[in-house]
Amino acid sequence: MLKIIDLHASVEDKAILKGINLEINAGEVHAIMGPNGSGKSTLASVIAGKEDYEVTQGEILFENESILELAPEDRAHKGVFLSFQYPTEIPGVSVTNFMKTAINETRKARGLEDMPANEMLKMIREKSEMLEIDRKFLSRSLNEGFSGGEKKRNEIFQLAMLEPKLAILDETDSGLDIDALRIVASGVNKLKSKENAVIVITHYQRLLDHIVPDFVHVMFEGRIVKSGGKELAHELEEKGYDWIKEEVNA
Repeated sequence: MLKIIDLHASVEDKAILKGINLEINAGEVHAIMGPNGSGKSTLASVIAGKEDYEVTQGEILFENESILELAPEDRAHKGVFLSFQYPTEIPGVSVTNFMKTAINETRKARGLEDMPANEMLKMIREKSEMLEIDRKFLSRSLNEGFSGGEKKRNEIFQLAMLEPKLAILDETDSGLDIDALRIVASGVNKLKSKENAVIVITHYQRLLDHIVPDFVHVMFEGRIVKSGGKELAHELEEKGYDWIKEEVNA
């Protein structure tokens, strides 16, 4: 589904990614871990097409097609979803209206008509119940006055509604208490299938107790320096990142 080949990227002439190679197949969950400043969020942003970053070398293939020249919205229409670490507030636009617009724009890009109103309302009701979201929440302005947990839950609600092929969750666990973490992780697990894939970017093992990865990759100084199974996350939890630095510098 996603193939990243020797990817280098910079921001304001500062090299951040220094040769990333990664392949993700449908049905897989990949966790990307690493210390602050290792390039995890930059990698997520570059896959999604954020324009602050310049790709200086390498390739990103999504379903065997290069997406490097595509705008972020075109990547989204193809099925790439990024859950932001710090979601934007949009006063005056309700959660429900934002979702209606997002879904119908994606349908339009695929040559489909707008989703019928009754079908949309049914879908909103089903997905909000699945994520234990109160109906009143859906009428609030997008992210305005939301707690950290509410913002993250709303991101997973968007994920549920849009049903992307590739979901990138950038530090979805930051700022969540135990109950919110459980609900968010439960939502992600319910949305996993053999047809889609998930990238989970996190510092901590605790999220991976709920969303169990098939593969764990450790980033350090712009590179993936170690990959393994879920047991690698437990090893990082026990030892911290210093041993990774020692291995790299050995």
